[in-house]
Amino acid sequence: MAKSGANKPTRAGAVRKASRGKAVGSGGQGRQALEGKKPTPKAEDRPYHPAGKAKAAKERFIAAGGKGGRGSSSRGASQDPNRKPAPRRSAKNEEFEVVTGRNSVVEALRAKIPATALYLATRIEMDERVKEALALATNRGIPILEVMRPELDRLTSFDSVHQGLALKVPAYEYAHPVDLLDEVISRGDTPLFVALDGITDPRNLGAIIRSTSAFGGQGVIVPQRRSVGVTASAWKTSAGAAARTPVAMASNLTATLKAFKQKGVFVIGLDGGGDVSLPGLSFADGPVVIVVGSEGKGLSRLVTETCDAVVSIPITAATESLNAGIAASVTLYEISRLRAAKK
Repeated sequence: MAKSGANKPTRAGAVRKASRGKAVGSGGQGRQALEGKKPTPKAEDRPYHPAGKAKAAKERFIAAGGKGGRGSSSRGASQDPNRKPAPRRSAKNEEFEVVTGRNSVVEALRAKIPATALYLATRIEMDERVKEALALATNRGIPILEVMRPELDRLTSFDSVHQGLALKVPAYEYAHPVDLLDEVISRGDTPLFVALDGITDPRNLGAIIRSTSAFGGQGVIVPQRRSVGVTASAWKTSAGAAARTPVAMASNLTATLKAFKQKGVFVIGLDGGGDVSLPGLSFADGPVVIVVGSEGKGLSRLVTETCDAVVSIPITAATESLNAGIAASVTLYEISRLRAAKK
């Protein structure tokens, strides 16, 4: 006897569908997400990152003919752990100097200081000084490079206020003191030089260069050590005279003065307690080198012993001393006046 309901039709949905086999997944749609993230690009390889922008500015700088180095290294390059930092060089060995600040840059361009590039920060506020700097640089054919502010910070050093504007000037090429003297003598001119002893302020050097040029001097002598060199600040203070009046560097100032004496040059030092008064200097019409000491220490002992005479400038008792640049200017003027009177 058959079981009841054996031939009874089943209700809809009561029969399970046969299995189609094992599921294979999503068909690879989420495979990339399962593989993990790719290596993060370096900061300098991301164009939107400040390091990437600095790298792009460096590439534009090199393409414009600039040299790599401290002024053109990018922030991204300094973040590379495999890169060793470049050694810092002293100011005297730098390949270039940088004039910073809007007023300083405009004054340097007006004075026609030799320059190789004008740096302009991106999105700089265009005032009258910036417009004049751009016009002067364009007229002189000086390349104008637009860089990011981090790059300009590095070029000018972080403790300098560049105001979005900087001017690159080449390092000064010094003459040899004795060669410079021989050149003056060979022309038949009466030598008139100014030597600096212990002066470290570049503004004093710039003022002395300017006065030497104004009163017929042929050059300025600076010692190699413990003395200021021809920096961008000295260029600016000289108001362009540094391009006309040569500056010589002496490895040893005392030895250089003795060499000048052997060639018939009279060495006079400036000091408030000097035994010779400046007005009516008897040997002003002969070959002369004026030695100016620092305001604090004055002339060094060896230099004082080398001088043929120590000259003082008469001043009122209320004034303790004169600025080194002013003292040199007064002496140069008096010698120029005495020479003109004897012609």
